Amino acid sequence: MDQKSTEKLFAGLSPEQQKQVQNILADQNKTQQILQTPQAQALLKKLMGENHNG
Repeated sequence: MDQKSTEKLFAGLSPEQQKQVQNILADQNKTQQILQTPQAQALLKKLMGENHNG
């Protein structure tokens, strides 16, 4: 994630929420756990588009 993307993500978050997100992103295990959830999978699918997989 580049600096501008991070700034956009954090723009609507409180300082405590920003800290939580930074901690999650810094921990590869936590990040992987989150990415495996059905909610994250649905969001990624929506963001990348249904046809992105081939």
